[in-house]
Order: sequence, then structure tokens, then C-alpha cells
Amino acid sequence: MHDAGARRDIVRVCRRLHDRGLIAGPDGNVSVRMAEDRILVTPSGFSKADVEEEDLVVLSLGGARIEGTHEASSEVAMHLAAYRARPDIAAVVHAHPPVATGFAVAGLGLPGDVLPELALQVGEVPLVPYAVPGTAALPAAMAAWLPNHDAFLLANHGATTLGRTLAEAHQRMESVEHCASILLTARLLGRVNPLGADDVRILAEARQRARRGSRTAEPWSTA
Repeated sequence: MHDAGARRDIVRVCRRLHDRGLIAGPDGNVSVRMAEDRILVTPSGFSKADVEEEDLVVLSLGGARIEGTHEASSEVAMHLAAYRARPDIAAVVHAHPPVATGFAVAGLGLPGDVLPELALQVGEVPLVPYAVPGTAALPAAMAAWLPNHDAFLLANHGATTLGRTLAEAHQRMESVEHCASILLTARLLGRVNPLGADDVRILAEARQRARRGSRTAEPWSTA
């Protein structure tokens, strides 16, 4: 992905996350894979409403700073772990969407057998056990789920989504929050009706076909 385009897209996504109430203050972080061994990530301590293209930081996959005058996001280890585990992804978005994070605080993930949109885009959204944000314990806690999931709720913390493009990772974050709101409403109404087993299977197979297709090309070259 070209540097100028990546910077512009990250800033745009940061603004949208902030405007839609999915983050507040210095919360959240966004990154894209620029090349096989290089990522572009938001800086630490910046409100995503204010971050500019020149504030972004370029890192190696080992975490070494290559370009930028600011420190990278304190949670960049989570991003780096995702890129190392998943060569098919080219973007990571971490936010604190209120309703989805409410599920995480309650110790609940989001089921993949209720809403077709969630089932098709990300499937089940597992709950990752709590680990202190910004420490190596968080990517370690996520490791078991990274190979087979594209969205995660982090216990008492927030949500993280992965994508073949930044647009896809961002859309998944919005979908996770929207579906969490629908599920909460259904629970308040007293009934959640799951999809039929055949319907879930069809959606899961479609999602897996899309994921397999994404591995046939370098995602950062087309993101």
C-alpha cells in the first residue's frame, strides 16, 4: 500500500471511529501493513479526532521504529502479533465500542449463530480473557484465537478487528457494535432466536471461502 494513501486512510478511520462514539479521548489504535515486514500505526496518547498523517509511526514487524517522531501506540504489540500470525490480513482496528465492550465487561462474547451479517463477516466473536493493556500478556491471551477469528472482544477492555484491507477491518468494528446493540435489545425483550444449523453452516462456508481466497495474494499490495 502506498504511504500517502495509507496515512490518509488511517486518519479517516480514526475520525470516523471518534465521530461514531466507538472511541473517546486517546482510546483506540489503528494500523495497516505497508509491506511484508513494515506497518504504519497511530501514535501513543493522541485523540483520534486530532491525529494527523504526519503523526503516524512506521515500525518493523519486530517493533523497531523506522519513521516518525512519536512513540507508537502502547498497544502495538497486539497489532504486531496479529500480523505475524495472519499473513492474510493487512489492517487492525482496536476500539472501545460501548455496547460490545459492555458484553466484554459482562464476560460475554458475541455468538455467530444469530445474525447473518455477523456470521458472514466475522462469525463468532470470542471473549479473550483479561490481560493488562499494553503488555505482552494481551497478545499472548489472544494467540489461541488469532488464527481462526477476525474479531475479538477483550474482557473488561474493548474490541479488536482484523481485515484484508483497512476498510474491511473498520467495517467489522462497526458491525460488531451494531450487532451487539441488536443482541442486547433482543435480550432485554426476553428472547434470542438463533439461526438454523443449515443456515449457519452455509454462512460459515461462505466466510471460509472468502478467507481462503484472501491468502492467494499479498494483502498489503492491494489494500
